[in-house]
Amino acid sequence: MRVLIVEDEARLAENLAAALREGPGLAVDCAADGLTGDAMAGYRCYDLIVLDLMLPKLDGLALLRRLRGRRDSTPVLILTAKEGKSTIVELLNAGADDYLAKPFDLGELIARAKALIRRGKGAAHPTLSALDLEVNTFEQSVHRNGVAVDLSPTEYRILEYLIYHPRRIFSKRELLEHLYDYNWEHHSNVIEAHVSNLRKKLEAAAPGAEPVIETMRGRGYRLCLGQSA
Repeated sequence: MRVLIVEDEARLAENLAAALREGPGLAVDCAADGLTGDAMAGYRCYDLIVLDLMLPKLDGLALLRRLRGRRDSTPVLILTAKEGKSTIVELLNAGADDYLAKPFDLGELIARAKALIRRGKGAAHPTLSALDLEVNTFEQSVHRNGVAVDLSPTEYRILEYLIYHPRRIFSKRELLEHLYDYNWEHHSNVIEAHVSNLRKKLEAAAPGAEPVIETMRGRGYRLCLGQSA
């Protein structure tokens, strides 16, 4: 999953990005002001936006209203030093999905971020299933036909992203943009290599079973859900 952090406190932004990358294994981009955050949100598709309320150039509330005004439904987690009831009501009415009052615990932020991403994908429960495949997004564990499958962080993230969007075809470029940060050098053969390794591990857990990941020639990859897909 890909997250945008809009926060002008550089050290806090760095700590948040590190926590989200190292814990849930998310790809994270950062913007230091509201206008940059607005431009990045309009340019790329994110699974979550972590938005500070007090920002230079364009404040968090104004940015939130811009997002919702152009029908951007990306889940938004607000970070605020203001805890007044009227402020919270205004944020929620403007379209915020959740908020955290500063100072906050990083563990709580990670938990709320993961919950908002799941909710945004229509998955209230952390365990996602398809055919004989089971992915626990809380533990980041994978089982196929009851057998544990040991995946690398990138292999897991590819599988998690595909299972969040069953039947949808993703190009290599789309997968790259959701798996890696904004400044990463993109190479499509990296995705090919990871998908190949992922397939081998999933097939080894259930020899003879139908493939989990399907290659759509010239289009990309999708989760294979059987003949009905």
